[in-house]
Amino acid sequence: MRTWRILIVDDSPAMRSFIRRVIQLCDFGTCEFLEAGNGVEALATIDLHAPDVVLTDINMPVMNGEELLRIMAARVTGSKPPVIVVSTDSTHTRVSNMLQLGATSYLKKPFTPEAMRQVLEETKLLLDEVLQA
Repeated sequence: MRTWRILIVDDSPAMRSFIRRVIQLCDFGTCEFLEAGNGVEALATIDLHAPDVVLTDINMPVMNGEELLRIMAARVTGSKPPVIVVSTDSTHTRVSNMLQLGATSYLKKPFTPEAMRQVLEETKLLLDEVLQA
């Protein structure tokens, strides 16, 4: 059985812990969790650990989620895992902008375990297609 490596990027340790717990509760499967407090830490973690998926907030100090997506999109080499944005900002403009920058999904806070599971399952299907190609 595959172990999914999930990077949670949020400046709030409590929110990172909450997201991790929700993923565990939604019975997504076997997961290894990585954490970062901002986009700079996330990029270093991506380079070092090659996560399968990244869940990121937008509003963070040092480097926000939008900047993180821009840098990831511009990368020529290295890991480019799918990114799920998890944010309280769900305006049409923000969601559209983040998807245009390369996010594969957008999950509005607060969210239910069912909503998290659905987004992760959709991302898992996307990853399976890439691995089989």
